[in-house]
Amino acid sequence: MIKTPLLLLAACIGVITLALGGCAQVIAESRVRSALQGAGLSERNATCMAGRMVDRLTIEQLRRLEGLKPQQGEPARPATLGDYVERVRRVGDPEVVTVTASSAALCATGLAWLDAGAAPS
Repeated sequence: MIKTPLLLLAACIGVITLALGGCAQVIAESRVRSALQGAGLSERNATCMAGRMVDRLTIEQLRRLEGLKPQQGEPARPATLGDYVERVRRVGDPEVVTVTASSAALCATGLAWLDAGAAPS
């Protein structure tokens, strides 16, 4: 008899954990999208890239990207996606560079939208 309430409690905890995980995903994606737009990327590219980056990078890696600032002599905002990827290289994490570069390429060409099963608006 005691097993049934414990199983229900465990199931409830599991559902709550999954729900909170989904909320964290949405919050992280929103922050990454805002940071990408703040770095000069278009809303369309920032939206596309944020989803891919949140799925593929850790919170720590995303925080390092969020803290990325222009160096002396660089414009505040990169002129192109390629310029942004060059800045990302300064993070010193090959996985971050790979995910950022592949996301930029796939989003700029529209191929990421095909992979996601939806067309950009």
